[in-house]
Amino acid sequence: IHPLAGVLSAYGMGLADLRSLRTQMIETALDAASLQGLTPDFTRLERDARRELLDQGMTTDQIRYARRLNIKIAGSDTTLTVSWPETHENIRRAFHAAHADRFGFGAPQRALIIESIELEAIGVVPRPEMTETMPEETASDPLCVRPIWFAGEQRDTPILARGALSLGTLLQGPALVVEENGTTIVEPGWQAEIDERANLILKRHTPRPDREQLGTEADPVMLEVFNNLFMHVAEQMGVVLQQTAHSVNIKERLDFSCAIFDADGGLIANAPHMPVHLGSMGESVRAVLRERASTLRPGDIYLLNAPYNGGTHLPDVTVIAPIVNSSGENLSFSIACRAHHADIGGITPGSMPATSRSIQEEGVLLDNVLLVRDGVLREAEIRALLCAGPYPARNVEQNLADLAAQIAATTKGITELERMVERYGLDVVHAYMAHIKRNAARCVREAINKLHSGHCIAELDSGEQIEVTIEVDAELGRAVVDFSGTSPTSPSNFNAPAAIARAAVLYVFRTLVNENIPLNEGCLQPIEIRLPPGSLINPEYPAAVVAGNVETSQCMTDALLAALGACAASQGSMNNLTFGNDRYQYYETICGGAGAGPGFDGASAVHTHMTNSRLTDPEVLEWRYPVRITQFTICRGSGGAGRRRGGDGVIREIEFLEPMHAAILSGRRRVAPFGLDGGKAGQPGYNAVIRSSGETEALSGTAQIELGAGDRLVIRTPGGGGYGRAPRCVTPASSKC
Repeated sequence: IHPLAGVLSAYGMGLADLRSLRTQMIETALDAASLQGLTPDFTRLERDARRELLDQGMTTDQIRYARRLNIKIAGSDTTLTVSWPETHENIRRAFHAAHADRFGFGAPQRALIIESIELEAIGVVPRPEMTETMPEETASDPLCVRPIWFAGEQRDTPILARGALSLGTLLQGPALVVEENGTTIVEPGWQAEIDERANLILKRHTPRPDREQLGTEADPVMLEVFNNLFMHVAEQMGVVLQQTAHSVNIKERLDFSCAIFDADGGLIANAPHMPVHLGSMGESVRAVLRERASTLRPGDIYLLNAPYNGGTHLPDVTVIAPIVNSSGENLSFSIACRAHHADIGGITPGSMPATSRSIQEEGVLLDNVLLVRDGVLREAEIRALLCAGPYPARNVEQNLADLAAQIAATTKGITELERMVERYGLDVVHAYMAHIKRNAARCVREAINKLHSGHCIAELDSGEQIEVTIEVDAELGRAVVDFSGTSPTSPSNFNAPAAIARAAVLYVFRTLVNENIPLNEGCLQPIEIRLPPGSLINPEYPAAVVAGNVETSQCMTDALLAALGACAASQGSMNNLTFGNDRYQYYETICGGAGAGPGFDGASAVHTHMTNSRLTDPEVLEWRYPVRITQFTICRGSGGAGRRRGGDGVIREIEFLEPMHAAILSGRRRVAPFGLDGGKAGQPGYNAVIRSSGETEALSGTAQIELGAGDRLVIRTPGGGGYGRAPRCVTPASSKC
């Protein structure tokens, strides 16, 4: 119950309406019978709210009531509010209209649930009458007049005291209204009026131009404006995705990424989400545009998780919305978001199996699937795909709910880009997309000019290796990144699709740029990437890839940074933990130590490099799943010693309250994160299970295990490598792990 009391306006010239808002949980299916049964509940809420407002001085004839329903699609956490009409069909119609507006598609066949009912009682306060007739336009004498700049022009501007303005005063901009706790600027083209309740109301009286006059030539100020405009669109997409998603993995851990692409599928701007997603999504967008070019229609949205077509691993599902004109002929740009689904099938719950040997064992493969057409989700077709194959998805309703959230995010991106085009014009928006890429290329060339060629071999726990040679041409501002010498395709699942190598290179060179530019396609223009075919980082179908995205990508990033002398190895693992059964599926990555570098220590207990997610809050995890977090601490002293110390890893211990299957996919359990320039290595990680009997079983870096009630899973994550030789007088921190 949320009663809202009445408040005085700032000048005490009139009371606001008194309001009382009351809610009641219902959780019932939406049908004619359930609606009829809600009448007594609404009547009771009205009685309680009326009593409250009567106690505050209202009379019965001053009280108005508004009835509302909070409705959601079965299987979703997101409710939409619908006013109470007379009939069941009216409610369904209103809900689906709100759903299409919020999510960008209709779902007329889905079952609806009334989560709660809401009653708002409004005590209407009589408005004070004007005690005198004011002229249509009056203005008090200004305190002074000063020249002030507006839109590049200096204007004589009156400055007036707020308290001296009488009811009915009408001011034409430009003007400044000052008071003890603030200043109100009335811009040219605007007017300010003191209404009958002493509110200062601002209104535009000169229409704003439909389109701002801006040329297509690069302007430094507007370049920065568009940098932030495009990044803001991606950030807004992320907010919508987080708010509307169902799974903990997306809603709480934020394991998703949103970005804007040009007409060719080149990355233009992104929100600060997951680097491994952002650098690889462009390949997925280009795959859709290449294969669907002749059949694109306005409103089409596509679905893809294929690792050999720009994807990373199967749980990372990408939703792509090409934006075309009404004829479907001219492509303006594309919007995409990638989110890690809690389960997409495969041989273990959570779709991160430790022992997979082919892509089929890792889940349902979705390659360039039409998701939405003519504003309607193709639910039956998607459901059939998710339920197909030898290892189908375990929680299709959750998949559909998260896909709906991804569609909502792309719809938000489309809306914001269309507003940008309406304001500046399509030619200007396209021009600044190109300017942003050229500026990024310039920034990377300047960074390359300060680098030296280098070489690094980084070993995985399996004995396989990433070998990279970087040849820098400082004079031309170009670099060749050659992975020749890298191990061949692995029989394990540590193979990384080519898009991941591209993402790692893009991330590393973007981190070397000091300017605040969006990570975009232009960063790669001065760089040539050479990937040996049939290698660990350029495998072919049907090689298993689930660990390549999360583990091999980290090793690749460490090797690139070490070859450039920029940073010692970080924890080199995302420490992927999945657990679940037929009812629950959960996935998380666990933080560790960051590598040190020249001039900085490594951070402790952070997600590093190719991941940028959170850990689920313990309260949320324990509320949604039958587990308990019994320990989560920093593993002090696990970072490598050196002139600059590596960051420390963590210890995470989870107790299971009912039987579960768990899988751990992790690296740097045998091979420690290396130091650089004489720095010491960080401590490797460690995995174990402590049975309810007290017996401890050590686990390898990749392991699948059955857990019973009372069993505890312990994961100690690696520390980061140190940088430089430590002075002899410095005593290394002692390990307490």
